[in-house]
Amino acid sequence: MTNLTIELDLIIDLTDEQFFQLYQINKEIRFERNAKGDLIIVPLMGGKLE
Repeated sequence: MTNLTIELDLIIDLTDEQFFQLYQINKEIRFERNAKGDLIIVPLMGGKLE
């Protein structure tokens, strides 16, 4: 699986509080941030069986 990295520094300075709010309204998505402040979307392991 590949992570998706979004460089936000040219668009927005995402605060810790904003990052936490983003996580709270999107709990089905795993978010991380690197030292540069880039937003990293990490694919979840497994998935639903239909």
